[in-house]
Amino acid sequence: MTESILTSDTRPEADDSRPGRMPALYTGHGSPTLVDDALWPVQLAQWAAELPRPKAILVVSAHWEQAPIIVGATETVPLVYDFYGFPERYYQVTYPSPGAPDLAMRVAQLLAPYTQVYQDPQRGLDHGAYVPLLMMYPDADIPVLQMSMPSEDPRVLIEVGRRLAPLRDEGVLIMGSGFMTHSFDAIRRARMGTSGVPSPLAEFDAWVAEALAGRDLDALLDYHERAPGLAYAHPTVDHFVPLFIALGASLDSADGRAHTQIDGYWMANSKRSLQFA
Repeated sequence: MTESILTSDTRPEADDSRPGRMPALYTGHGSPTLVDDALWPVQLAQWAAELPRPKAILVVSAHWEQAPIIVGATETVPLVYDFYGFPERYYQVTYPSPGAPDLAMRVAQLLAPYTQVYQDPQRGLDHGAYVPLLMMYPDADIPVLQMSMPSEDPRVLIEVGRRLAPLRDEGVLIMGSGFMTHSFDAIRRARMGTSGVPSPLAEFDAWVAEALAGRDLDALLDYHERAPGLAYAHPTVDHFVPLFIALGASLDSADGRAHTQIDGYWMANSKRSLQFA
C-alpha cells in the first residue's frame, strides 16, 4: 500500500559544479551471480573507495518501474529477490542498510510540483540496487533509498534527474542502476561457450560512449532511431534508460562529462559504468 510523502511548490534551481559535490553514477549491476565474479566486484569496490563517502544513496533501478514515482522503505526491511531459478544461497543474501526517511522527504520536495511522490513502506531493495552496493559498500552502513523509475522516456528521466541534482550538494550519491547492454541471447551464447562479443553489442556500447564523450544530448535522446544494434543490445530498454537519471542530474554542472570507470564485458554484455561530474 502506498501513501503520499509530501506536496510542495519547492523547485530546484540550477547550480554550477562545486568542489566536494557528489558525482552521479550509472552502474551496471549484472545479476545476483556477480558476487562470484573474479574481477567486477573488485572494480566496483575500487570505484567506491575513490569516491567521497556519501551521506546517503538514492538508487533508481531497472527492476522497479512504476508511476507515479514511489520511494521504497525508509527503514530496514527484507530485500526483494526479484529473480528466479538461482541456487538457494543467492536468496540468503542480506543488505541491512539504514533507511533514509529524511532523503525520502527531500526527494518529494524536489520533485513537486512536477509530480507527487508516494511511499511503499514494505518495498525493500531489489537486486539492481543491492548487488552493486554489496560490492561498493559491503558494510551496509550508509542509508539507502530506492525510488521507482516512472517511465522509459529519456526526456522524463532527464527531467527527474535534473530536479534531483541539488541532492548532490547535500552529500547524496545518485545512482542509476542498469546494464549498458542487456541481451539474453548473448548471455545464452556465452553460457554455451561461444566466445567473442556479438557485433551489435560492441557497436551499441561504442556509440553510447562516443555520444557521451561529445555530450551529444540530442543523439542520446533520439537513441531509438540513431543507436546501432539497439534491438539486439536491448530487446527491452529498462536496463539502459536509468542512464538518463544520472545524466539529468549532471546537466547543471559546469563539467558534466561522463567518465567511464568500468568497461569490458561480462557474459558478452557491456558492463560500462559511468561517473558524471
